[in-house]
Amino acid sequence: MNTRIKWVEGAAWVAESSSGHAVVLDGSEEIGGRNLGMRPMEMVLAGLGGCSAMDVLHMLRKSRQALRDCVIEIEAERAESIPKVFTKIHLHFIVSGIDLKESRVKQAVSLSAEKYCSVSQMLNKTAEISYDYELINLSES
Repeated sequence: MNTRIKWVEGAAWVAESSSGHAVVLDGSEEIGGRNLGMRPMEMVLAGLGGCSAMDVLHMLRKSRQALRDCVIEIEAERAESIPKVFTKIHLHFIVSGIDLKESRVKQAVSLSAEKYCSVSQMLNKTAEISYDYELINLSES
């Protein structure tokens, strides 16, 4: 796995992955940025959410759950002093589908958070990570 980070201007950068995708990172105006992209620490949280989301999606599909939507809302706190690492992170999963079994959703969310999500396993070295879920059962129509 490789990533290349190229300076664009001010505090803006383009990150290119070995899979051929790119994202823009930028800083705040106070450090010369123009707010053109996510901050690096926001990208870390997006990576955590994406990793967990893919785990949950995969497990629910594998258990033949009729998933229709999955949203993860993440709140985080950072240390006051440098390095301003994450100290607390909370993931709130909102899982929607038809006749979803709560036991399957609970299992998928907890397995992702506690075992499978590589990003979560790295971040839990400095941050207390918690999670919960909300299940929305939709009717077929």
